Amino acid sequence: MEESMELRAMKKKKKKNTTTTTTTEESLTNFFDFLSEELVVLILDFLNQNPFDRKSFSLVCKYFYSVEAKHRKTLKPLRSNSKHLGSVLTRYPNLTRIDLTLCSRVADNSLAEISNACKANLRSIDLSRSRFFSGAGLLNLALSCENLVEIDLSNATELMDSGAAAVAQAKNLERLWLARCKMITDLGVGCIAVGCRKLKLISLKWCVGVGDFGVGLIAVKCKEIRSLDLSFLPITDECLPSILRLQYLEDLVLEGCFGIDDSSLEVLKCCCKSLKKLDLSSCQNITHVGLSSLTNIAGENLEELTLSYVSPVTSVLADSLRGLPMLQTVKLDGCLVTSAGLKAIGDWCVSLRELSLSKCSGVTDDGLSSLVIKHRDLRKLDITCCRRITYVSIAHITNSCSALTSLKMESCALVSREAFVLIGQRCRFLEELDLTDNEIDDEGLKSISRCSKLSSLKLGICLDITDKGVAHVGFSCSKLKELDLYRCTDITDSGISAIASGCPDLEMINIAYCKDISDDSLVSLSKCSRLNTFESRGCPLITSSGLAAIATQCKQLVKLDIKKCFKIDDAGMVSLAYNSQNLRQINLSYTAVTDAGLVTLARISCLQSLTILHLDGLSPGGIALALLACEGLTKVKLQTSFKSLLPHPLLKHLEGRGCAIQWRDKVLQAELDPLCWKLKLEDIMY
Repeated sequence: MEESMELRAMKKKKKKNTTTTTTTEESLTNFFDFLSEELVVLILDFLNQNPFDRKSFSLVCKYFYSVEAKHRKTLKPLRSNSKHLGSVLTRYPNLTRIDLTLCSRVADNSLAEISNACKANLRSIDLSRSRFFSGAGLLNLALSCENLVEIDLSNATELMDSGAAAVAQAKNLERLWLARCKMITDLGVGCIAVGCRKLKLISLKWCVGVGDFGVGLIAVKCKEIRSLDLSFLPITDECLPSILRLQYLEDLVLEGCFGIDDSSLEVLKCCCKSLKKLDLSSCQNITHVGLSSLTNIAGENLEELTLSYVSPVTSVLADSLRGLPMLQTVKLDGCLVTSAGLKAIGDWCVSLRELSLSKCSGVTDDGLSSLVIKHRDLRKLDITCCRRITYVSIAHITNSCSALTSLKMESCALVSREAFVLIGQRCRFLEELDLTDNEIDDEGLKSISRCSKLSSLKLGICLDITDKGVAHVGFSCSKLKELDLYRCTDITDSGISAIASGCPDLEMINIAYCKDISDDSLVSLSKCSRLNTFESRGCPLITSSGLAAIATQCKQLVKLDIKKCFKIDDAGMVSLAYNSQNLRQINLSYTAVTDAGLVTLARISCLQSLTILHLDGLSPGGIALALLACEGLTKVKLQTSFKSLLPHPLLKHLEGRGCAIQWRDKVLQAELDPLCWKLKLEDIMY
């Protein structure tokens, strides 16, 4: 009896302890219940920049999960099949923007689900990377989502006029992209012009079926147009008067409109006073004669003018643009430039903020120096491939334009190493610097490291820099996010370690063909948790162990290129499969990966692009299994030799799923010595 009472007492005490423990756990679990929904939403607002942070936040507890779902306004789904899309749309009831660029196949039934779930809430949808929908799906979307103001249908190459007519039912539409919708004609654009009177932006780039009549209807019916892209359309001067009468037009792109010439511009008497940006790139029939009319056409408010790949930049052409008092940005990429032309630009009364002379032949020290001396307020300067400039130009640039934030000077082969010291001494506000293929050395890098605001630094094919110079950058440029060391063959683990320690916010690094880089560098870089792009092709010392360090610690990794990392095998693929769930693009060519490793990548639901060339360990069966298992793939590069070995039904299935296979028959080539490779490249360029 006593034993029975004692037993009951022990059970009662145990039950009491269990209850106390449960209560304690509940109080700890429910601690977040004390936070109001308004406060939780306020926290979420600070996490908008990084979607991974929001995902982690939602997994804290059920309360956060619920609040995050209600608060989410944008969605970028991985796939558009009914089962996946339906559950996602149910979870997020207040979506206003849906980005389907990761979904290559979006059928009408998917658009129907979106229409039914979002209804009037939806304001923006991006279908620019999607196919397989038709006018019926777009009509459902336009009628159900009455508050839709933005649709991107770029690359819908099979969309017909019926689809354009369906879009016209979106009466509140303000922004519409139809780039490369080559089947749409004046009829379809006319329907949009009549139905979408509130349009403020429309892009018809490469809509080669649209001519003067369709563009004229847009100009006549859509009076609120601010931005109009007519690139590569077969239009003439017939529609220009209507366009220039648009009283709110600010941005006009006429790139590649070969039907517009000097006479087209000369006869125009109307003036578009609101115009701020004008792009006449590749309009090869326009010379200084037509450009002299710009002061009459564009008025006094034009701020940005792009004349890339047009007529030679002479003093006559420069003088014809003198009457544009608000001009701040001029882009002359690919033009033949004369010294007299550059001097004439220097004599303008305006003070330019941005100048682009990329790939302009004829740029010399004399012309460039005379220009920069006058335009001391320059913030951005692009002199890429200006191969005739020397130390003299850099001396004048750095002395006159000390407030530069961006300087691009790739392949300026005659610039001596002493010039790069001047950049660091005088241009302390630089945020972007491209020195690819130049003669910079460690002393130059030491000086440039004084530019503490640098976020992007490109040093590809700079063969004279070593770990010593790179270390200076690591110690002083803590804001660096992008670093390109492509073919910098004297860089070793020591230099990469300095970068990893001093630049914790690094997001992209290219160490391709840095042959002395080993796993130690990857272990160092694994500390950079924001790393999303890692390129290490041609680094023979890297193994799966180093790749595992990156995969484990760099959860935001999106793009990975490990081509010709011969020691990376299936173990590396397992690490990626279990840790790199955000990986979208990977190049495995020339590695030691076999069928088993390739199949494990199916665990990565985000994976879209896969390059697998010259992998001796792959078989047709393994490739077939991997392609079936990786359901999100949209692009695969394979050797042509496999084309006849893979089942035809499989290839048709992949095509229907929205996966494009690019067949390659490139043979294995021996790697050139870096110096020989550079000399060969220079021979090609010259």
